Amino acid sequence: MTISHLLSPLPSLTRNLTLTGRSSSLPPNPNPHFPKPRLSRERAASTLILRSKGDDSVDASDRLISAVCYFYPFFDGIQYGKFIITQYQPFQILIQPLFPAIKAFKSFPFNGFLIFITLYFVVVRNQNFSRYVRFNTMQAIVLDVLLIFPDLLERSFNPRDGFGLDVVMSLDSTVFLFLLVSLIYGFSACLFGLIPRLPIVADAADRQVL
Repeated sequence: MTISHLLSPLPSLTRNLTLTGRSSSLPPNPNPHFPKPRLSRERAASTLILRSKGDDSVDASDRLISAVCYFYPFFDGIQYGKFIITQYQPFQILIQPLFPAIKAFKSFPFNGFLIFITLYFVVVRNQNFSRYVRFNTMQAIVLDVLLIFPDLLERSFNPRDGFGLDVVMSLDSTVFLFLLVSLIYGFSACLFGLIPRLPIVADAADRQVL
């Protein structure tokens, strides 16, 4: 909120007194400086409440829609966790509650594409949704689009063993961990009404959201 009008210089005390003709009736002020205004506790508390309920607050429905969108790239790239999930049991325990949703997502080969079209044209390009929802949805879409690059690399370079297999395992595990961190970060931030900004992804999403 702009406060430039509060910073404008105060008129001279002498000038005001001269214009009103009351300079002789006022006692001299021993303190040449203006006294600082003090807000009561009640007024200060009300100010804080007004700030917390300002225009920047996000509706609960917008938070929920934005948070759910981050499951889309995670479900679409769950195959990159095939090495790390099978080797480390904590990841199996973490992902196990999501298995029914992942199975439903992977049950039809065009589900990912249909969800992409729906999110982009129904949500991102729909001005009826808030910019908060459209930005988070677009950020999830961009994150999913970036999965094309590790997929192409894996298809063109598919070693069976040796050093090449170690490189592919490291690449897949890195992609999976990034998707997992993005899901946790984006989901939790949206639930609290914050704006999650993923590296590289956020700038691309900003350019697409009008």
